[in-house]
Amino acid sequence: MLTIHGILMQRTYAATVIPPPLLLVVPLILFAFAGHLPAQGKVEMDQARERMVRVQIAGRGVENRRVLDALRSVPRHLFVSSDMRRMAYADQPLPIGHGQTISQPYIVGYMTDIINPRKDDVVLEIGTGSGYQAAVLSPLVKEVFTVEIIEELAASAKERLAELEYDNVHVRHADGYHGWKEHAPFDAIIVTAAAEHIPPPLVAQLRDGGVMVIPVGSSFRTQYLMLVEKKDGEISTRTLMPVRFVPFTRKR
Repeated sequence: MLTIHGILMQRTYAATVIPPPLLLVVPLILFAFAGHLPAQGKVEMDQARERMVRVQIAGRGVENRRVLDALRSVPRHLFVSSDMRRMAYADQPLPIGHGQTISQPYIVGYMTDIINPRKDDVVLEIGTGSGYQAAVLSPLVKEVFTVEIIEELAASAKERLAELEYDNVHVRHADGYHGWKEHAPFDAIIVTAAAEHIPPPLVAQLRDGGVMVIPVGSSFRTQYLMLVEKKDGEISTRTLMPVRFVPFTRKR
């Protein structure tokens, strides 16, 4: 099955897709860090991040220079635990606790690219996680509103994003199925967990002319990344690629 960039996808994992074999060889940076990085460590991480963008993301068809620059600017290693930092720029998702993951770098780049973010956009993210996707969106748009159902993740992401001065990102602990109505309509919505169907409240909060990207499918079946577009009050959907995300969690 071809993606819109013409990439053949053969296997899928959590919050990830698997690229062609020639792109699988990505050097892993074998340095562990805690707290602030020493000068040499920062250089190594900067180099690893540049390779990540060049090989894993630009190398697979993401061409939007603003998106690539945003990915270069965000220190991904600060959005994972200290024992995971040596793997932060590897071509894979990583655990962030509570059964959740930080998505594979390519998936973050692809989902950001597909919504075509503009400077005046107001974007809603469902599934804050550690805050990495929101941080990537931050320099690209006017405001980011992000909703996380797991209270501990919401609190830590809010603190992390504030410390790193992503001042236009607003974090809320809530059930993301209902979106964030007070700040709607949104120019774009990114959902980072697989829902069994497209939530009607999110469609309702999408601005006319807006787009939403969302993985759809259960944990036991193939999931597909879907593009939802609203134009003149009409909704259209398009299947982009097979993926594997953690399930969309609801409050009971």
